[in-house]
Amino acid sequence: MKPNLTPLLKKKGIIQMELSEMTGIPQGSISRFDKNSRHEAWHLFAIAKALDVTIEDLFITEEQEEQED
Repeated sequence: MKPNLTPLLKKKGIIQMELSEMTGIPQGSISRFDKNSRHEAWHLFAIAKALDVTIEDLFITEEQEEQED
């Protein structure tokens, strides 16, 4: 399972700074989201709520990766 935040932001037309303002999460933490393997639970809930997606949507599973290939 790997993070999927950058593609979601592009799809919704939102930049990291806007998401930071929407969630109260520092922009630096948002910038590192796709590079990190561990995430703060409140970050996941805040980002999912701000983007109107599920927490599951913030990640790509191995099965989804295989389907894209």
